[in-house]
Amino acid sequence: MAAIHRIVLAMVGLLLVVASAQSASRRCSTQVLVVGGGTSGIAAGVQAARMGVDAMIVEETPWLGGMLTAAGVSAVDGNYNLRASFWGEFLDSLATHYGSLDALKTGWVSNVQFEPSVGNRIFHNIAAKQKQLRVMHGYRPLKVVQHPDEHWTFVGLNAAATDTLTVDAMVIIDATELGDVAALAGVKYDLGMESKHLTGEDIAPDSANNIVQDMTFTATLKQYDHDVTIQRPAGYDPSLFACCCANPLCTNPREPDRLWQKDMMLSYGRLPGNKYMINWPIEGNDFYANIVEMSHADRRKAIERAKHHTLCFVYFLQHELGYNTIGIADDEYPTPDHLPLIPYHRESRRIHGLVRFTYNHAHSPYSASLYRTNIAVGDYPVDHHHSRYTGSERLPRLYFHPIPSFGVPLGVMIPQGVSRMIVAEKSVSVSNIINGTTRLQPVVMQLGTAAGALAALAVKQGGDVNGVAVRDVQNAVLDAGGYLMPLLDAEVQSPLFAPLQRVACTGLLHGEGKRVGWSNQFWIGADSVLTRQSLALLHTVYPSHKLNYTADSQAVSVSQAYDAIAHVAKEERMMSKRKAKALLHKTWQQHFATQPQPEQPITRGEYAVLIDAVLKPFSRKQVDINGNFVSKNL
Repeated sequence: MAAIHRIVLAMVGLLLVVASAQSASRRCSTQVLVVGGGTSGIAAGVQAARMGVDAMIVEETPWLGGMLTAAGVSAVDGNYNLRASFWGEFLDSLATHYGSLDALKTGWVSNVQFEPSVGNRIFHNIAAKQKQLRVMHGYRPLKVVQHPDEHWTFVGLNAAATDTLTVDAMVIIDATELGDVAALAGVKYDLGMESKHLTGEDIAPDSANNIVQDMTFTATLKQYDHDVTIQRPAGYDPSLFACCCANPLCTNPREPDRLWQKDMMLSYGRLPGNKYMINWPIEGNDFYANIVEMSHADRRKAIERAKHHTLCFVYFLQHELGYNTIGIADDEYPTPDHLPLIPYHRESRRIHGLVRFTYNHAHSPYSASLYRTNIAVGDYPVDHHHSRYTGSERLPRLYFHPIPSFGVPLGVMIPQGVSRMIVAEKSVSVSNIINGTTRLQPVVMQLGTAAGALAALAVKQGGDVNGVAVRDVQNAVLDAGGYLMPLLDAEVQSPLFAPLQRVACTGLLHGEGKRVGWSNQFWIGADSVLTRQSLALLHTVYPSHKLNYTADSQAVSVSQAYDAIAHVAKEERMMSKRKAKALLHKTWQQHFATQPQPEQPITRGEYAVLIDAVLKPFSRKQVDINGNFVSKNL
């Protein structure tokens, strides 16, 4: 009898195990799956949903926003004057929360600083308003499979390894911090520094290596009214941080040109709410470990070492520098130790995409045609962190290396050899050198918006990412209030914005990059007079247009511009010269609310508006992924 009882109990136990396993495994489907709810992932999911497709974000942590929130890097670098699409929306939400944009200028490293928990709430609030967007937390990538009909199946695993989530999707977006989904799918990638002989970048090293930028486990501190000094961490070595600022312990600084006073070091990342972001690159809490290709378990061990390094730095601030009433904020992160949920990764895998964007493209945008495919912009210098690397390899010193403001081409997000996949975040197809600026939060967020737009368009056209027209993606970015070219001549709200963006992306007007103090800029000169040299660019887009003047610096009159545009309209068989001039006159009156003066010089901005309205080169002159004009024009 006892034996029968034991058998019955065993069978019941087995049934309970099976039932538990069944309940712990969930399966669902969506049209667009975004793996990773970080800086690009939240933007991608929101954009796809807003374009009318079903989207899902699967995020490992309970937060949205990635490096901006979960990693605690809540002082934003760059794009303050290029407030594009979702980045602009996020900035407006922060201003609303804190009362104004000026209320975000609490530290000297950035014009935009905020409490990470506030950013997370904003992202969740925005996501909750999207009826076609679902967010699933708690799963990391385990496996991805593409089926013969090309749809994807993603399998995610929870932290306890007891629960799986399976999602079927038409299009998948890798928005993970380290490019893990692309790697699981077999996408080829680079890791570390390429040789200058491969990329043609004269500031790259002579030989390739596998060295990545330092990561940082940040900390958010706040002011208390009592001593909050933490327990001395095991193995604490004050010499590691001795020259993080000017103090009696510093006798041999590695970077004497960047030796700040201690109050300047602390106020660097001061946040609203009397808090401080500790993400200090100068003998501070940067930490070197190339964890990208490690197992999940080994990654966790390396991350714990980075966290310990940061705790040592916090103790140094409290014990050695006297900041004993400034301690780890207890009201930011839902973690036992009140530290961020994830480290800040400056570098990840960089896929082999349909195009590779390099420093040379950013420095000299008109040396190739890629600018015609831009879907995001940036204005931050090339900034690499290698202060904690201890190897013998000599590395380029790229501390705020200047470049003009730049645009990022669409092809960096589309991997070679894999269909229906888009890659965002920091794993796009760029060189190691230019990753030093494309990695920054506003650029990554814009890449997410473009990824969401590309995915939504692909779904609507049957799923083929490669078949989506470049101009369709760019139009979606423009419709979302995004920049294609980093022009400072007109803000998003200006009636000049869209015409200037479209005309600049055809090459009919060239902009000029400038370095002004710490600021990288790019202007098209909308208020300056059009010259015959610029008018001659018509020939690069419309080869049949025969010039009857020399391409010099002489000013072009309104009448001459009318004649040139009308001639192209006739040559391209759009309309007669008479109809073209009538449309030009009507456009002038509607847009500028004045009567044109035929013999007066025309400005470049006025010319752009007329070109855009009459010739419509942006929509009629389609381009391929490399920015070359294709024969199938509209």
